[in-house]
Amino acid sequence: MSEAQSRGESVARESTEEEIIAYTIGEPEVLASSIAIAEYDPGWPQLFEREAKRVRSILGDQVLQLEHVGSTSVPGLAAKPKIDMVLALPDSGDEARYVALMENGGFVLRIREPEWFEHRLFKGPDTDINLHVFSFGCSEIDRMLGFRDWLRTHDHDRLLHERTKRDLASRTWKYTQNYADAKNAVVDEIAARAGLTERVRGT
Repeated sequence: MSEAQSRGESVARESTEEEIIAYTIGEPEVLASSIAIAEYDPGWPQLFEREAKRVRSILGDQVLQLEHVGSTSVPGLAAKPKIDMVLALPDSGDEARYVALMENGGFVLRIREPEWFEHRLFKGPDTDINLHVFSFGCSEIDRMLGFRDWLRTHDHDRLLHERTKRDLASRTWKYTQNYADAKNAVVDEIAARAGLTERVRGT
């Protein structure tokens, strides 16, 4: 699902280039190619655990929740080999409390969306991750976890999600976000069956 779309709208749409530029810190990375999809790797949960330990060592008791989400968190699901993580802090909008600490630990803040649950996103120092940051209790965390758990327990939707990803990944995209946006219709269909009444991000 788009990281910059109007939140809660009922019809999916693609993020514009202007939106991608607006929420990205620094220059957006231009892909201009297809997306690499890898078969499920049983080592992905271990990568998550390693990175989670690193985040906890940096932020200590600020970490109120830290979970493995996205396609790499679903056993058997092919995915981009990128570990998605969701971190809950007391206040994700209070950057003074955590951004410098994370940057000193080698993480890079790449996305800032104050209008959407005060979302922030970090890239890792040496492992390909997306670390999504929200405030504790944010409903988007529940939706991300609900989508993950549904795919873990519903083979039909897991396979549907994978087929969609493989088909779209074979096409050429300027930005990775364009690929994520293109999955919206199927993500929304699955989310509705899972009882998730608002959008979850495509993964």
